[in-house]
Amino acid sequence: MPASLVDSVHKKTIDTAFRETVDKFPQNSFLVVPSSNGRGYYDNGFELSYIEALRKVDDLKTRFTDAGYSVGHRIAIALDNRPEHVLYKLALNSLGISCVPINPDYRASELSYILEHSEAVLIIYLRKKEETITHAQTLMNKHINTWCFDTAEEGLPLIRREKIIQPVNYETESSLLYTSGTTGFPKGCRLSNQYELMSGAWYAGLGGMSSMYLGQERVFNPLPLYHVNAGIVSLLGMMLLGGCQIQPDRFHPRTFWDDVISTKATIIHYLGVVVPMLLNQPEAGNEQAHSIRFGLGAGVEAGLHKVFEDRFGFPLIEIWGMTEMVRLLAANKHPRKRGTRAIGKPVPGLEVEIRDEQDMRVPAGITGEMVVRYSEKTPRLGFFLGYLKDDDATQWAWRNGWFHTGDSVYQDPDGMLHFVDRMKNIIRRSGENIAAAEVEGILQECEQVEQVAVISVPDPVREEEVLACIVTVEGILPNRELAKTLFEYCNQKLSYFKTPGWIKFEEDLPKTGSQKIQKHLIFAKDVDPLKVEGMIDFRSLKRRS
Repeated sequence: MPASLVDSVHKKTIDTAFRETVDKFPQNSFLVVPSSNGRGYYDNGFELSYIEALRKVDDLKTRFTDAGYSVGHRIAIALDNRPEHVLYKLALNSLGISCVPINPDYRASELSYILEHSEAVLIIYLRKKEETITHAQTLMNKHINTWCFDTAEEGLPLIRREKIIQPVNYETESSLLYTSGTTGFPKGCRLSNQYELMSGAWYAGLGGMSSMYLGQERVFNPLPLYHVNAGIVSLLGMMLLGGCQIQPDRFHPRTFWDDVISTKATIIHYLGVVVPMLLNQPEAGNEQAHSIRFGLGAGVEAGLHKVFEDRFGFPLIEIWGMTEMVRLLAANKHPRKRGTRAIGKPVPGLEVEIRDEQDMRVPAGITGEMVVRYSEKTPRLGFFLGYLKDDDATQWAWRNGWFHTGDSVYQDPDGMLHFVDRMKNIIRRSGENIAAAEVEGILQECEQVEQVAVISVPDPVREEEVLACIVTVEGILPNRELAKTLFEYCNQKLSYFKTPGWIKFEEDLPKTGSQKIQKHLIFAKDVDPLKVEGMIDFRSLKRRS
């Protein structure tokens, strides 16, 4: 890992780094959107150079300043994967304003929690979400300014607050990203300018089979901008290199290779779900006519790793990261041990140990929790600032001088780390982290439900799916009609991907002596829900509204 790139940015602001790149590569492409009929915006595609982006950023900066927004404010951005999300972020960060990216699939209750908890003073949204925004406002105990992006010719709503004279520096909060919490409520991860720039610099300097070159790279990232992967890591990495981020609205398997080729992509990002979906497409004459040197992602099924690489002609580099610390591990050097969930080896700047339940280090080959830090002297350098309004959770995550990831990992005798599972009560579906406790809380609101346990089950396409095991109150007959009622209630309250894909009624749930539900005893680890009697399948009803 070349320390020079990381060292060169860790005391800068995002705005400073962006302007330095503009000076070096003014005409290089910065943001690209592939053409797509029916997307609803930029049907013929979109391309913006660094110097053009700077002009737009400076214009936005003036507009926000004139409206009274300044350092210390938080502004929510709900623009899906439109490239303007990036421009607004850069403009706001230049003023010391923190961006709160919003998942467009949030229901009103989820959105109201985020807006209220974050203390955002403004939300920028698309007209199609007007009803959700209005409903969310009725659920909140505070006023928030709103601004519809589709009518941007109208002036920004003014904010009345004494202007704060405070310099923006590397420690200034740049983003507030919400992650699924094990207690049911998402936790707000406070990210600094330093965090984002160090994450981007680390990404750009991974080296090995994932080496990136100054002023030459074009990253095709179909992941959402409200996630740390596309919204920070690859974006800031490209910005530091003078490279280009190609941002489709989402992953489209049928047009994937056409889009990759037409946009001259050199790198792609993937999730586990992407691999089988591309392999299931009919062979096409152009599927190896691309310029892709490697893919970066996580979750490729063991048996598909070599199959994919042989068919499409480039390596899939498995990586590991998390919102609290996106300093990536990567299996990017030989031997890669593909097909084993290998995620790389510890390196200076990302020290790793494997700990048992007593927080004691375990020997090679033994599975335990992965803990990480920058170094013994500066363990938190480049990590998140902490969880908003939850110092206890921050300190618990950082106990004994290491950040506890909640991921189950083992290290082989060669030093390679292998991902096993999540230790937290989190379900991973198509790249989205779902807190089982959040779904349980919604189902427990239903008067027909006595007990509920939400767990993950394997899914051939989505990696994992949500299964709700429910005990009804005495006198309530469990049947498909009731299951449908419970599903629909969840679907009204939660984003579509969080709702149970499977529901199974149980007479009782296994418990400890203290009445804590023992989820691991409900089913075997690799249970196939299709083969379990009494499973009710709602997967086909899980759709974006």
